[in-house]
Amino acid sequence: MFPNLLSILTMFSVLTANAMGTSVPVQHVLGSENMPMNDRYSNSYVSNVFKENILLTMAYMDGTMKSGSQVDWNKVEAPFTYTFTLNPGQTFAYHDQILPQYVGKVVKTTGAHFGSSEGFVSDGYLVADGVCHLASLINWVARDAKLDVNAPTNHNFAVIPDIARQYGTAIYYSPDAPGSSQLQNLYVTNNQNKPVEFVFTYKNDVLNLKILEANVL
Repeated sequence: MFPNLLSILTMFSVLTANAMGTSVPVQHVLGSENMPMNDRYSNSYVSNVFKENILLTMAYMDGTMKSGSQVDWNKVEAPFTYTFTLNPGQTFAYHDQILPQYVGKVVKTTGAHFGSSEGFVSDGYLVADGVCHLASLINWVARDAKLDVNAPTNHNFAVIPDIARQYGTAIYYSPDAPGSSQLQNLYVTNNQNKPVEFVFTYKNDVLNLKILEANVL
C-alpha cells in the first residue's frame, strides 16, 4: 500500500504544482555512451597507461588536479560523478589552444596540457596516450545529442576500442606549435536554445558520459 500511496502523493504534488503555475524540471537525455577502461589497448600494461591518462584528464577537468600538484592516483582512480553546463552558444574545447572562430566562446576546457610535468604517463612511445579516447567519447555523445561538433583531425591512424572510426578525435597540445594544436582539438558548441549538462560518471571500471537538456513539463 505504501508504494501506491507514495505514487499518488507524488502525482498529486506534480498536478498541484502545474495548477499553481510552478514549473517541474525534467531532465531529458540527449545522448549517453559508455567507454570501458579495461580494454583501451590489447596489451594490459599499455591499456592501463591509457586508462590512467584518461582519468587524469578528468581530474584536471573537475578540478581535483591542478598543474604543478603531485598526482594522487588513489584519488584520480576513485569513482566519481562530474557535471558541467554549456549555455546556448557556449563552447567546450578539449584544450586551450583554440581556433580563431572560437575565441570568446570557449567557457570550458579539460584544463590539461598532457605533458609529463602534469603527471601524464608514457607507455614507452608517447606521453599521454589515451587522451584521444576521452575526446572521441565526447565527440560521439555530443553528435548523438545533435550539438555542433568540430573535430578537425580524425584519429584514423589508430583504432579506438568501443568507438567507431568516424568519432575518432586526434588531440595534440604544444605551446610551440599552436597551428597544429588548434587543429588537433575538439570543439563542442551548444546550438540548443536551453542549457545542456555534460555528466561524467566513473564506476566499475567504466566511464559514462550523458548529455542532458533541462526541460519543463
